[in-house]
Amino acid sequence: MTTQAAHRHDHEHHDDARSFVAAVEHASNERGLRLTPLRREVLELVASAGKPVKAYDLLDRLREKHGNAAPPTVYRALDFLLENSFIHKLESINAYVSCHHPAESHQVPFLICDKCQCAQEVCDERVADLIEAQAKAFGFRPQAQTLEVHGICKNCR
Repeated sequence: MTTQAAHRHDHEHHDDARSFVAAVEHASNERGLRLTPLRREVLELVASAGKPVKAYDLLDRLREKHGNAAPPTVYRALDFLLENSFIHKLESINAYVSCHHPAESHQVPFLICDKCQCAQEVCDERVADLIEAQAKAFGFRPQAQTLEVHGICKNCR
C-alpha cells in the first residue's frame, strides 16, 4: 500500500449516478431522513450531470418535466442534500456536485478545471488534518471549510 493510499478514507466511492442515488437512499433510510421524490429527482440531476451544475440549470431541467417548478423548490432540495452531506457546493463557481461517499459527513478540497469546469474531489485526510491542526495552533475553531483549487485538468492541457 502506498503512503498516499494509507491516508485516504476507507470507504466506497460512488462514481456512477445510479449507485450514488442508491447509496444516498440507503444513507437516508439509516439516518431516518425523508428523501422525497423531488429531492431524489434533484439528486439524480446533480449526479447525472457529470460535472458541477448550477441551481438554475437544475431548475430548467426540472421544468422540462414539471412546468411549474420554481427556484425555492430547487433551493430547498439542494439545502437538504447539502445539510446531509449528499452533495457539495463549489462556492467559487456557485455550482453543485455529488459527493463520492455520501454515507459520511466530511470536508474535502476540490480541484476545479477552469476550461471544462470538471471538479475532482480530493479524498485525502491529510489535507483536512493539516488544516485542523493549523487552526488549533492559532486557537481557531473552524465551523466550515471550503478549499477549491483552480487550474487546468489533464484532459484540457
